[in-house]
Amino acid sequence: MGVVTYEFEVTSPVAPTRLFKAFVLEGAKVYPKAAPHAIKSVELEGDGKPGSIVKINFVEGLPFQYMKHMIGGHDESNLSYSYSLIEGGPLGDKLEKISYENQFVAVASGGSVCKSSIKFYTIGDYVITEDEIKALIQRSEVVYKAIEAYLLANTDACN
Repeated sequence: MGVVTYEFEVTSPVAPTRLFKAFVLEGAKVYPKAAPHAIKSVELEGDGKPGSIVKINFVEGLPFQYMKHMIGGHDESNLSYSYSLIEGGPLGDKLEKISYENQFVAVASGGSVCKSSIKFYTIGDYVITEDEIKALIQRSEVVYKAIEAYLLANTDACN
């Protein structure tokens, strides 16, 4: 097993507190509303604390039926959260899990930047390429941008 770490940032005109609420605290409600083209439903197994499982079910026609995240934790005062993709989605037979650490940070323009550190845990001697990593991130950014658009269009959401 190998571990590859990749870091990247995404900027947004949305305030970091609203993004944190949309992704972490109210994600089960927001995801299907913001990305109905991709996300059918979100189910929580547990109490939402570390170790709980979040199952995201995708609409028909997408490459994956679902994926499960295990919550690592979140810190509302620092607008940070962590989780691991442990089942479904892009894991296949080459990745054991993908762990994410994210933090929303305010920027002078009034928006925010999401700083992400992702660890890819590979199976056996498989080596994930930078192109594969970028493709996975690109898929995630589609949902990120859909949630951002939802928050911009619904100014009362996640306040």
